[in-house]
Amino acid sequence: MFHKVTVVLLLMFGFQNNFHSQSKQDSLRYWKLKSLYGLNGTQSSFVNWNAGGKNNISLIGSISASAYFAKDQLNWSTDLNIALGGILYFDPEQNNPIQKTDDRIDISTSYGVKFSKRYFISFVQGFKTQFVKGYSKPTDLNFVSRFMAPGYFNFALGTDYIKDNNFSIFASPMASKATFVLDDSLSEVGAFGVLPGQKNRLEYGAFFKMKYNKVIMKNVEMKSKLELFSNYTNNPQNIDVNAELIFVFRVNSLFTSSAQWNLIYDDDINIRDANGNVGPRTQFKSVLGIGISYKVENQKK
Repeated sequence: MFHKVTVVLLLMFGFQNNFHSQSKQDSLRYWKLKSLYGLNGTQSSFVNWNAGGKNNISLIGSISASAYFAKDQLNWSTDLNIALGGILYFDPEQNNPIQKTDDRIDISTSYGVKFSKRYFISFVQGFKTQFVKGYSKPTDLNFVSRFMAPGYFNFALGTDYIKDNNFSIFASPMASKATFVLDDSLSEVGAFGVLPGQKNRLEYGAFFKMKYNKVIMKNVEMKSKLELFSNYTNNPQNIDVNAELIFVFRVNSLFTSSAQWNLIYDDDINIRDANGNVGPRTQFKSVLGIGISYKVENQKK
């Protein structure tokens, strides 16, 4: 596993050393860099409140960054999205007083060589996992996920249509998806689609990815992403879906509010519903927040 991680990191960041010998001014001329750092939070307390409620405090920290390089026939783009947040209940009877509200590590990169005005032959990679343990309910003692359980690596070679650094469509008939469950208790029950007792699963199929970012109006920015994967060897009609939509509303240079929606469907992941039924389910998450943020951006010339 560590060998595969090393290969991914080298592929993702290997080009950096080639640019160190250039002058700073010459290097940055071909780059579009952007990053957004945010911290959202809420606090609630109740004293003799007839409607009920539990005292709590919640915080979500996030970093969203992108790097876009274009020179001659070469195109290289990398996106990083990480977030970690939770809500702390001041309730001594609760087994897990801290519950996650957001937890993600998402890195994707694409290297492309132009063969037409807006078309590239590209190699795309992606990595997803989380930071800390997750529980289905606050009363649970056993976790259902943790760092690298699951962890996902995606590799694909295909054609990329790139209008600019805000819009691209990638399609590949040659793609692979590796799922890792590096936890003994979760791998033993075959969590996240691995065979019971196994810690990884490799799938081969077709991959599609679309990225679209747009400034809707002054101080309102939208970011969206759609990923689809079809496994050639096992129910190719059951397509894995990973979709994300984010709106950032900037009040001023410091204060922002945000709305985020995530939708996931993976036919290999069995989820237990409220009635005890187990099977594939559409996963949906909504996160609304208001807080402070700091934006760093250079302007490509």
